[in-house]
Amino acid sequence: MDIKNELSVRAESAQDVVCRFLPDVEGLQGIIFDAMEYGVTAGGKRLRPILMNETFQLFGGTGDVIEPFMAAIEMIHTYSLIHDDLPAMDNDALRRGKPTVHVAYGEAMGVLAGDALLNYAFETALNAYDADVDVVRVTEAMRILARKAGVFGMIGGQVVDVEAEKKQLDMTEDRLHFIYELKTGALIEASMMIGAVLAGASEEQVSLVESVAGKIGMAFQIQDDILDIEGDEAKLGKPIGSDKKNEKCTYVTFAGIEKSKEEVKRLTDEAVEELNSLDNHNEFLNELLKYLVYRDN
Repeated sequence: MDIKNELSVRAESAQDVVCRFLPDVEGLQGIIFDAMEYGVTAGGKRLRPILMNETFQLFGGTGDVIEPFMAAIEMIHTYSLIHDDLPAMDNDALRRGKPTVHVAYGEAMGVLAGDALLNYAFETALNAYDADVDVVRVTEAMRILARKAGVFGMIGGQVVDVEAEKKQLDMTEDRLHFIYELKTGALIEASMMIGAVLAGASEEQVSLVESVAGKIGMAFQIQDDILDIEGDEAKLGKPIGSDKKNEKCTYVTFAGIEKSKEEVKRLTDEAVEELNSLDNHNEFLNELLKYLVYRDN
C-alpha cells in the first residue's frame, strides 16, 4: 500500500467535508467567518477526521452521520492551534509557512476566531441528530467530544504546560506524560472513539479503541520530539533544534534519543496489536497508525 498517496486522497476528502460545514463569509461579522476559514484551510494533514472516519468504517459504520463530527474535530484542533500561537501563549508569527491568524487579523480577532471555531464545532456536531441513526450514539459522541476537548482533556494538558512554563516548575517525567496524554492524545482518542461509537461499537470495543488511540497519541508526540533533533528541515517545514534552543523539556530530555525511539516502537506495536485483536480489520487504518509515528514530517 502506498500510504502517502492513500493518505493524500483521504485528506482531500476530509478537507472537502470540513469546508462544507464552514459558514459563508457574509454579514456585518463577516471578518470572523473569514478568519475561521483562514485558520482551517491554512494546511494540515486532517489526521483527526481521517482517523475518525476510518474507525467508523472499521466497525461497519455507514451513512453521513460521521461528517458533522469530522468537521467538528478539525475545527476544535484548529482553534487550539490559533490560541497556541497567540502572544500570551507561544507568540508564533508563522504556522505552516503562513502568517498565524492573530498576525493576519489582529490579536483580538485571533482570540475571537478561536472562540468562534470552538463554539461552531458543537453547532456543527449537532447536525448529526438529523441523520438516520440512534440518537443515543450521537449523544455519547457529543459527550466524548466535549470531555476530550475540555479541562479533563486537551485544555487540561495545555493548562499544566502553561503553568509549568509560567512558574518555571521543574518538569518531571510524570508531568510531561500528563501533558502529552491530554494536550496531544485527547483529541486523537476522541476521534477514534467517536468513530467507533457512531458505528455502534460496544463499550468494550470503544474502551479498546481509546487505549489504542492513547498509545498512538503518546508515540506521535515523542516522535515529534525526535524529529526536532534528527528531522529534515525541508521535510518538516520548520527549523529543527527549536526545543533545545528554547530550553524546552521533552521526552528525549529524560530518556535520550535511542530510548525514545524504543518507546515509540513499543507504544506503536502495542497499539497495532490491540487493534488487530478485534474481529474487524481496516488495513489502511493499521498502516496509518504506523505511518503517524514513523513519519519524517
